[in-house]
Amino acid sequence: MQKRVFQLLVDNTSGVLSRISGLFSRRGYNIESITAGVTVDPRFTRVTIVTCGDDEILEQIEKQVGKLIDVRNIKELRPEESVYRELALIKVKADPQQRQSIIAVADIFRAKIIDVSKDSLIIELTGNQAKIEAFMNLLDGYEILESARTGIAGLGRGMENVIHLESDMEEQSHFPS
Repeated sequence: MQKRVFQLLVDNTSGVLSRISGLFSRRGYNIESITAGVTVDPRFTRVTIVTCGDDEILEQIEKQVGKLIDVRNIKELRPEESVYRELALIKVKADPQQRQSIIAVADIFRAKIIDVSKDSLIIELTGNQAKIEAFMNLLDGYEILESARTGIAGLGRGMENVIHLESDMEEQSHFPS
């Protein structure tokens, strides 16, 4: 099983995420993470989907998602050509004696302490999945009370991967080859 990250540009219409996730559900495909947000042009939403399967299944996913009516563009975000980030919020049980050591670990990872209460801390960490997993592993000796992760958001590196959708909804490369 391979993991792939797909970036979609879709019409910013109600039900678009439901139609995308419905396709995955009907076909029995798994979504490991899905993130969505409006683009600079409010008519469009950028959706990042992480999924897994063998080459044949991943090719089917790309083709079938690309055929959905709201999907204007789909491309794979390859790790060597892209930047991925994820946000994690982690609530850790921390008495006053433990606080400094937890903060020291957070500082190494450039994480932020965004909430402190009498017996816990909430830590905000942004990075790739490996960084977040490494941080969580270092917290192994502490009690993690709760965590929330956004899933991957990503963009292709450089100017050659920029997609510009024209007002007539025709897909155009921003910088023609």
